[in-house]
Amino acid sequence: MDDFLIEMEGIEKYYGKKENPIHAIRGSNLKICKGSMIAIQGVSGSGKSTLLNILGLLDRKSAGKYKLFGIDVEQLNEKKKAEMRNSKIGFVLQEFALIEKLTVMENIRIPFSYSKKHMKWRLQNKIARDILVKLGIEDKEKELAANLSGGQRQRVAIARAIVNDPELILADEPTGALDTITSMEIMSIFKALNQSGKTIIIVTHDNEVAQFCSKIYKMVDGKLEVCN
Repeated sequence: MDDFLIEMEGIEKYYGKKENPIHAIRGSNLKICKGSMIAIQGVSGSGKSTLLNILGLLDRKSAGKYKLFGIDVEQLNEKKKAEMRNSKIGFVLQEFALIEKLTVMENIRIPFSYSKKHMKWRLQNKIARDILVKLGIEDKEKELAANLSGGQRQRVAIARAIVNDPELILADEPTGALDTITSMEIMSIFKALNQSGKTIIIVTHDNEVAQFCSKIYKMVDGKLEVCN
């Protein structure tokens, strides 16, 4: 029996008035096993980022069923959703979303502030430093985020996303602001994370990025289709 991390059935998302709704997602189904690495492609406005937000509990579906980690999300209140986002889901965004006036280490440590694990400061630093070494930016620990290159910023964003050891990583156009060589380096990091057991979902316009994934989906007018 498949061990599904994500189960979506008949997911709908619409905005506006009931009599004339704007459909962002139309009856989409998705099942993802633990340890998978998938890509979701589609033109701008096709609904792929909206779907990613629903997957990450940042937005609500309008209709359909959604189970995450075996739990029906309808059973989760906002506090439980926030706890799940912090402990089990890592987010990586195109524009990095770093706080530029903070150092690399300070940015990476932010998720610890919202964690229920209540780890000691020394252990937090060790975990963060080990990740910096793994991502090849240990020499940037005390550098302000504002002084980093695009590739370095994305590495810091990835480090922040995985510092709480989440099971699921959601990446929205993670290479969209990077050059080709840096993009491939970032995708190699995602591939290594996947090989270590992380489940990864990447929204991307880039066919080369999508080829790193074991399965590719396409959003067409709000409908999710399997490409391979």
